[in-house]
Amino acid sequence: MILGLDISTSITGYTILDKNGKIEVCDHIDLRKEKNFFQKVVQVEATLNTIRTQYFIEHIYIEQSLQSFRSGFSSAQTLSLLSKINGIVSWICYNIFGSEPQYLAATSARKLCGIKVPRGQKAKEVALQFVVDNVAAFDVQYTKHGNPKAGYADRSDSYIIAKAGWVRENQETKDTS
Repeated sequence: MILGLDISTSITGYTILDKNGKIEVCDHIDLRKEKNFFQKVVQVEATLNTIRTQYFIEHIYIEQSLQSFRSGFSSAQTLSLLSKINGIVSWICYNIFGSEPQYLAATSARKLCGIKVPRGQKAKEVALQFVVDNVAAFDVQYTKHGNPKAGYADRSDSYIIAKAGWVRENQETKDTS
């Protein structure tokens, strides 16, 4: 099975896919109420430990944290914090599952899944709509204003990371056959 993670300090999405690329679990961990960084990590670790008891995870794919500034996006402090939590959760994954995580850039993962983001549109919104339209097992809840509830974009991102990992694993299997 493949575990895909979209790691964040506010909401971390996770998806588990079976050997056929079908969703076993697609959920998120809401960390917004926890102000202590280490307690956030403890919550993620607890969820990963639960996953270990229920599933045999063979491959772990994690969305690569941002490496550079982009106008109007994350500050240096935010990038640093994201890198820190990404590294800690990566270590926890290695420690729990005994498998070294692989990292995928969001753009590469979307490309592997066949998602095209038209110029001028927000990638997260396009990706979520793609998953809603193309993955029957993916359920999304909306607010009364018609926006996706908190966590569903993170679930979608984790699905895309997991699915891209699944595609990559299957390409490698074909290449060695």
